[in-house]
Amino acid sequence: MNAAPNLAILVVAGGRGTRAGGDQPKQYRPLLGIPLLTRTLTNLALAAPDAHLRAVIHRDDHDPYTAALRILPGGGAGWADPAIGGATRQQSVRNGLEALASDGISPEAIVLIHDAARPFPSRELVSRAIESARSHGAAVPGLPLTDTVKQVAPSGRIHGSPDRASLRTVQTPQAFRFDVLLAAHRQAADAGEYDLTDDAAVVERAGHAVYVFEGDKENVKLTTADDFARAEARLLGNLADVRCGQGFDVHAFGPGDHVWLGAMKIPHDHGLEGHSDADVLAHAITDAILGALADGDIGAHFPPSDPKWKGAASSLFLADAVGRVKARGGLIAHVDGTIICERPKIGPYRDAIRESLARIMNIAPSRMALKATTSERLGFTGRGEGIAALATATVRLPYSES
Repeated sequence: MNAAPNLAILVVAGGRGTRAGGDQPKQYRPLLGIPLLTRTLTNLALAAPDAHLRAVIHRDDHDPYTAALRILPGGGAGWADPAIGGATRQQSVRNGLEALASDGISPEAIVLIHDAARPFPSRELVSRAIESARSHGAAVPGLPLTDTVKQVAPSGRIHGSPDRASLRTVQTPQAFRFDVLLAAHRQAADAGEYDLTDDAAVVERAGHAVYVFEGDKENVKLTTADDFARAEARLLGNLADVRCGQGFDVHAFGPGDHVWLGAMKIPHDHGLEGHSDADVLAHAITDAILGALADGDIGAHFPPSDPKWKGAASSLFLADAVGRVKARGGLIAHVDGTIICERPKIGPYRDAIRESLARIMNIAPSRMALKATTSERLGFTGRGEGIAALATATVRLPYSES
């Protein structure tokens, strides 16, 4: 029998986040092409690799949550099934804690409660949270105020100036002994109190002392569209290693009634011959991305001598190259592709192909350029013997001397 986990992280992700704008809850809004929630979960898992991990989500968010989890390292295998949130944050945390109890979390375990909208929890911050909870049973990260604070009446008149030396702004992750926090939430629920705004308030209400440890000014909460813009600028500043790769591929026509281009099935009076599905455009883009990474070429990773790849969808090769970028903490900034052929005509399918490729690479269609040209009836493409494709890919990676 496995020992009960002695460290758990519960991520609160059930809110609607309307102030951030957009047509989806802010925790699923892309932050440089990756959902905000994915970035939060990734950093927490890196900061506490031995923790038992669970999220609390809105009952309507199963699909976006699954999509956000799928692009985590390992496909989110370390995360337990999400708990379903309640009408308030306090109720959502209570539901998550009850789910952790059903997971067999030890009563003496440390549990961290973290907001999905804070995507930058550092290892150092998480470590301080764990140690503070072990020392005190209940602790929250706080930052001293740097501005003067005034108490203001509804009329606008100032009627007090609190001493800011004794004040702190409080962040997450908030850290507690599991039995202390669960009992406090149950007491508040039994008393019909559901509007306490953070877990420290719930524990204080139950009569327990809560301590403050050093927070992290970089551990910001994203609430508005401006917050997202600043976070993206910060991420871009960390991706200072800009690289460009190029790819080229060609396939000959053969029997068939369609060709694959950019993972799109295009009707034609011939097919393309190749070991896989012969998607000449996807192959060129895959090689361009691998070139930007200096990571070999498509044949090195998916050798045509291997029967495993016979007839395989080239979207798998492209997704693998994209995964290699993400595994290095990078992003694809832009892709430019050119198809060279006399037929089929690409114009009617151009936008659909762009959207198909952008979806595979998890980038906006505006970052996927696609052009088509003929070779003026010169060469093998001009004679209608096949299709060629060129591509360039611009990739941003964290800077490294290696």
